Amino acid sequence: MIFTETALKPAWVIDLEPVADERGFFARSFCQSEFAGHGLPETFVQSSISFNRKQGTLRGLHYQAEPAVEGKLVRCTRGKIFDVMVDLRRRAPTYCQWQAFELSETNGRAVYIPPGFAHGFQSLCDNTEISYQMTTPYLADRERGVRWNDPVFAIAWPLPDPIMSPRDASYPDFVR
Repeated sequence: MIFTETALKPAWVIDLEPVADERGFFARSFCQSEFAGHGLPETFVQSSISFNRKQGTLRGLHYQAEPAVEGKLVRCTRGKIFDVMVDLRRRAPTYCQWQAFELSETNGRAVYIPPGFAHGFQSLCDNTEISYQMTTPYLADRERGVRWNDPVFAIAWPLPDPIMSPRDASYPDFVR
């Protein structure tokens, strides 16, 4: 695995190092000691999948509030997505900044999104599937979100007129 720290520390991009032959390839996608060596979680307590039928589907921007903040390891296992993280840690030098990555079944790339960050994505093709591993179990009463098009963040989403849930579309303005 190749670990690359992002501009929004301590978030990371983790690229596969496939060993290929005529059958296909093999690659490690998680190694406890390598994650620990980069200051990343060694344990993930929950795993989830998101399937999205249509190109342009936008999910997010979601996070869990204290005391249940969660880190996420996100990988696109089918299709291609525009994956976004927003730093919501009030004392961080990158507070309210965002960064995006293209994750796809082809590039095999994963992104580690630290606790205190909001996360969302937009599907760039039909029939996308995203795999999540979380450091904290999902707690419905701690679930929160910020609006995908909030001017405080000014995220440059790639596709106009997203398909989204009424909840995600109606989060209030973010207050710094």
